[in-house]
Amino acid sequence: MRRSPDAPIQGSAVSLAVLVAALGYFVDIFDLLLFALLRKRSLSDVLSRQLAELPAPQHDAFLKDWGIWLDNTLQMTGLMVGGILWGVLGDRLGRIAVLFGSILTYSVANLLNAAITDVDPAGALGWLHALGLGTAIRQYEVLRFTAGVGLAGELGAGITLVAELTSRERRGLATTIVATVGILGAVAGYFVTQWVSWRAAFAIGGALGLSLLLLRIGVVESGMWSHVRSHANRGAIWMLLWPPRRLVRYLSVVLIAVPVWFGVGTLVKYGDVIGMSLGLPVSEKPDPGRAVMWCYVGLAVGDLASGLLSQWLRSRRGAVLTFHLITMAAMIFYFTLGARSAAWFYGACALIGLGCGYWAVFATAAAEQFGTNLRATAATTAPNLVRWSAAASAGLWVWFERVIAGGQSVPEAPWKAAVATGVVVMAVAGLGLLGLRETYGVDLDFEER
Repeated sequence: MRRSPDAPIQGSAVSLAVLVAALGYFVDIFDLLLFALLRKRSLSDVLSRQLAELPAPQHDAFLKDWGIWLDNTLQMTGLMVGGILWGVLGDRLGRIAVLFGSILTYSVANLLNAAITDVDPAGALGWLHALGLGTAIRQYEVLRFTAGVGLAGELGAGITLVAELTSRERRGLATTIVATVGILGAVAGYFVTQWVSWRAAFAIGGALGLSLLLLRIGVVESGMWSHVRSHANRGAIWMLLWPPRRLVRYLSVVLIAVPVWFGVGTLVKYGDVIGMSLGLPVSEKPDPGRAVMWCYVGLAVGDLASGLLSQWLRSRRGAVLTFHLITMAAMIFYFTLGARSAAWFYGACALIGLGCGYWAVFATAAAEQFGTNLRATAATTAPNLVRWSAAASAGLWVWFERVIAGGQSVPEAPWKAAVATGVVVMAVAGLGLLGLRETYGVDLDFEER
């Protein structure tokens, strides 16, 4: 018998859905940040021959360029493609199907990532050369893109399912729990990568994902989705683009969160490069993995605080505005006091994480903005467009750096370029906030026509 969508499921079914979504996002973030945590170590191994041919002072720049390509470009593009794929499937096949499909995809990709190697052309796997996959670095490229596709479905489907199963009064608290627990996956990832080799870390990430498939058995499907499963326009992505007022609503949701992935994807992930340009001595050179870990400690605190603040203010917009201001203050701290020492720099990374910790509110607002027949599409594509913006902001950072350097060696260029990029990013986020519709406490039982 079909459950009425007007009466959200209560009790153990909701608790299980929240638990599964939270643990799923935990593994999602664990796997999403693995490359950032292992960037220098894994690339130094995979590209050891190329590095041996370069002077030592050029190693950091070489690894930075490859890191931007694999992470900010390939993996983030995979996230964007996967966001569209899983979002549409979430509205057409259901939220549960996406939770299973996405985690299977990225878990297998990470398990294969642990085994990348240069293949002997005369060996049993010599046929990989015919596909252009005979070298470890080419395999790395394909698998980071594939992992990105898989990682794209977890958050949107989980948040959508939890939002539709929970009462409107507790919706914000439930999604805050999901986001806060999930963010801690990066902290766990940091400590795992300190204890094991980079290959073992990828294998652990894949194994964690596969183990979650068993836990997901028994999670109930959303009654709201079941109610519209015969709707002709379920998952019609063109509906996000038309009419114009709906497009503005969608773009506003995306733009408010762009600072999150500029902060994480550039200021923190490439803290070793920016920190040195700020004037930190070689002995105080920041470790990217540790910078990511401290950033995500801040993000976990920020996600909890922003979610509770939105409940207290009874406003998603008010919480986002507050955390935009905290983000700007954190960036000022990063570019000024962060140059004092490595400890101060890591503190700045934690503050950036705190300021960017409105991801829970953003994800909740993305689900609340749209009707049931389009909700998974919007709630899955929006976070992944934001993640993909890491490629755009990193590209803008590199472009500003080249303009400032003017073809010469200017040690201060990386941090000055990051400041210029930060100004652009915060301005864009402000425009998004102006167009964001308040959705606290709205009834989600409606459809887009």
